[in-house]
Amino acid sequence: MNEVEVLEISRDAVFTLLKVVTPILSVALFVGLIIGIFQALTQIQEMTLAFVPKIISVFVVIILLFPFMLNQMQTLTESLFNKIANGG
Repeated sequence: MNEVEVLEISRDAVFTLLKVVTPILSVALFVGLIIGIFQALTQIQEMTLAFVPKIISVFVVIILLFPFMLNQMQTLTESLFNKIANGG
């Protein structure tokens, strides 16, 4: 295994990570922004108001996108196993 193969495997792993995590983080960011605007407008500074909707929305997104995330990780794992089986 040379440096090019290691860099290719690392690049594939990073892109898979970004594909899996981006929807979850973007939903958390959007919900946090909406809650922040709501708290600024109403001057309600309750800590649970900031965390509970974000946690619920992230869990919903994970449940809805789990087949996609599993498929992406399975594809990466299969390509790694094929590279190992073929000797590089």
